[in-house]
Amino acid sequence: MCQLLGMNCNVPTDICFSFTGFQKRGGGTDIHGDGWGIAFFEGKGVRLFVDPQPSAQSPIAEFVRHYPIRSLNVIAHIRKATQGRVALENTHPFMRELWGRYWIFAHNGNLADFYPAFDGAFSPVGDTDSERLFCWLLQRLATRFGDVMPERPALFAALSGIVAELEELGPFNFLLSNGDCLIAHCSTNLAYIVRQAPFTVAHLMDEDVSVDFSELAGNRDRVAVIATVPLTDNETWTIMDPGTLWMFHEGKVVCVS
Repeated sequence: MCQLLGMNCNVPTDICFSFTGFQKRGGGTDIHGDGWGIAFFEGKGVRLFVDPQPSAQSPIAEFVRHYPIRSLNVIAHIRKATQGRVALENTHPFMRELWGRYWIFAHNGNLADFYPAFDGAFSPVGDTDSERLFCWLLQRLATRFGDVMPERPALFAALSGIVAELEELGPFNFLLSNGDCLIAHCSTNLAYIVRQAPFTVAHLMDEDVSVDFSELAGNRDRVAVIATVPLTDNETWTIMDPGTLWMFHEGKVVCVS
């Protein structure tokens, strides 16, 4: 299946180090060669890059790896196709608008028999279960809250109830963000780390690259990184329990159920 990468921070931060390792898993050190994508929130805007080529060979991925885009929330994805052909319209992350904000979604799993009814507000363009899931989640939120975006605790509570309805249908790890917070659902495999002072040196698993974050980050900086499989081999990552939902805000966990 696919792999996910997310970042949530309290100050705008680039994801170049983490993406360097993650990129290699897309057809290099791992088998996820059916496309890749990454989305960076900048204020109310989003920079979205998607490419059906393997990230390990993608010139666009090379550009992103060396371009220090600073963001509070980032979601990235490398694809191993289970449903839907390898095509641009099936490449994660997916983006939609709700309550005057862009929402970004990426999924790792397989909901084989998931074909919900849509009311027209959100419709899939491609033919993946992932995009169907995203549109259905937003449809349920819009139905629940109407025209007013809920506060973070109410949003989290609503999503907790919605995802509980799907637990028996198959694995569905996902990352979701509206630029204000990042929500992660662990169905099978997700892990996270929070980097904050005192910062240390981190070393990637997939490439012999190290970074001393004490030379790059300020004393008040805090960065949470979420990944399907830990990206570094000299740091302690927290393994999320299957069936849990997490909300990150300003680089830390603020809700978990």
